[in-house]
Amino acid sequence: MDMTAEERSLMMEHVKYTHESFSEGKVLIFGPVMCAAPFGMAVFEAADESEVKATLENDPSVRAGLNKFEIAPMRIGAAQGSRG
Repeated sequence: MDMTAEERSLMMEHVKYTHESFSEGKVLIFGPVMCAAPFGMAVFEAADESEVKATLENDPSVRAGLNKFEIAPMRIGAAQGSRG
């Protein structure tokens, strides 16, 4: 809520970039995590970690130094589609 105009612009580029990755099937789910220290989360489908890292490093907000990322590989125990 306290973003500057420049930060807001970068975040809009970030959202567009993430939507493009979603449309390409690279990202399965994404969005803001609603907690005291806000951050975002995305679940990727990729051949390996280097593919995810390359996608994240090319995010405009990461390139500008506004956002950073952490990668945590996950083994799927179960998954289901939307119920809505």
